[in-house]
Amino acid sequence: MEKRKPLILVICLMLLAGITQPETQVKAENSSVTITTNNLNVRQGPGLSYPILGQAQKGDRFNALSREGEWIKINFQGENGYVASWLVSNMTSNQIGEKTSGNNSQVVVTTDGLRVRNGPGTSYGVLGAIQKGTAYKVKSTEGSWIKIQTPFGDGWVANEFVQFSGKQKKNSSRSSQTGKITANSLNVRNKPSLQSDIIGKLNSGETVAVLSQDDSWTEISFSGNTGWISSQYITVQPSQSESKPKQSSSGKTGTVTATSLTVRNKASLNGKPIGSVAKGQTFSILEVEDNWVKIEFKPGSYGWAASWFIDITAEKNSGSSQQNVNGSSAIILHNGSNIRKKASTRSAVVHRANKGDSFEIISLNNDWYEIRLPNGGKGFVAGWIVTVEGSAPAVTKPGAEKHLKNKTIVLDPGHGGRDNGTTGARGTREKDITIRTAQLLAEKLRAAGANVILTRSGDTYLPLPSRVGISHHHNADAFISIHYDSTPDRTARGATTYYYHPFQKEIAANIHSNVTAMTNLRDRGYRVGDYHVIRENKRNAVLIELGYLSNPAEEALIASAQYQQSAAAGICQGLARYFKN
Repeated sequence: MEKRKPLILVICLMLLAGITQPETQVKAENSSVTITTNNLNVRQGPGLSYPILGQAQKGDRFNALSREGEWIKINFQGENGYVASWLVSNMTSNQIGEKTSGNNSQVVVTTDGLRVRNGPGTSYGVLGAIQKGTAYKVKSTEGSWIKIQTPFGDGWVANEFVQFSGKQKKNSSRSSQTGKITANSLNVRNKPSLQSDIIGKLNSGETVAVLSQDDSWTEISFSGNTGWISSQYITVQPSQSESKPKQSSSGKTGTVTATSLTVRNKASLNGKPIGSVAKGQTFSILEVEDNWVKIEFKPGSYGWAASWFIDITAEKNSGSSQQNVNGSSAIILHNGSNIRKKASTRSAVVHRANKGDSFEIISLNNDWYEIRLPNGGKGFVAGWIVTVEGSAPAVTKPGAEKHLKNKTIVLDPGHGGRDNGTTGARGTREKDITIRTAQLLAEKLRAAGANVILTRSGDTYLPLPSRVGISHHHNADAFISIHYDSTPDRTARGATTYYYHPFQKEIAANIHSNVTAMTNLRDRGYRVGDYHVIRENKRNAVLIELGYLSNPAEEALIASAQYQQSAAAGICQGLARYFKN
């Protein structure tokens, strides 16, 4: 018997090796991410409001399990944890929630000059541009992005600018159908499987856009992303034509809170202005897409308006009033901030919070966020004493708009045309992102009643003396030159504001303090800078560098919708404070 023991031991070891071998194969080399910053918090869930599991260090590498919005799920010390996608690198899309397309899938481009990027997002570098009417083979999809085979190599395009052709899923048109939910508390999942993660819920009577459908599962548009629901709990119906959308499809109405609000032909600041609405006007909300709502702004005419300038209320009991704030968190800016029982400075204080504390946002009530407290209860925090992480709109202090009314503000988006400015580590061009910031800021200032002039409204080159000339010609009350920074040191980060003449110092101080508070960027101070657009400018002029494109982590943050919104809100609030004083 003693001689048989070694043989039994060998057999056991062989069996054990056979059991563990598949686990090794699962951990493919190309399904990992590498941390790009030191002391990165790994959280228990996909958001800043979740508890911290531990910290990862720059260069650490982890298996990537899935992607949820802007968060990557990883295996961290034997547990599932989440890291922010803009603070990691070497992600490969097939392992991060990417869906491989069928061999015969093709898309046809529906717009000229469509940019092909090297990743699924606007923060990725541009490989080239393709033209309207051309067709390309589809390799895979991820969220609202499609990977295609192009003359520049495999790259990514936004699905709103292409149309599928050839054999597709049943009812796969991205805009031809809507559906009405027939069950309460219906789970929305991130994949078509009962074992996949639940990303939200829908209630009976709610209407959603249907992206695709088969016998068991229906793919829908949900809170700006895609989700899956059981096909038995939705009644699918063809949408009305674009010119005559279904009335009251959301069961909600909205009242305009801005002095004058631009209506556009699509849900984007890049949409063409087709009209405007005034403060106090009320409309039925026909559709909601990200931070935009579709309305009938005049009889027979339909367009999109920014939802952060519209007070939305439910016509009937609705469980979806938080659609614009789903997954968002409010981060406290100051120690000893009051959380109140109701949305009023006269209401009782139910909790006190300190700088950096993070709370889940439940809803937006005028200028207040309803938040979830640590004990599970609810409270309200003033929107102007927090910064927002997620899709919820940033809030400026009420009453600020009265100090901006009738002021003439010249916004100068840096660079343009043949002058790209700096190019980020991930390929972001400074000239592209300065115009985005300026357009968003212009919307906020115009909503407050200001007269806004942009030195350039498109990708055009404008000499520096001409920019200053616009400021003098319009007798500007303020001139804001918007830029993003770069340096060989890829760890440099933060915002800097420059002025040249002593009389410009006060406006620089007000804008700078509000921008750093709203964006939570590193404060690099405000100082004298010898730049033509402020040196030769006889008006109140500043040049602001809103972060470093040369820092990969900060570049990804800068490109996010929430940062752009917060930066614009900070400049707007800084201008209001300056004019008030």
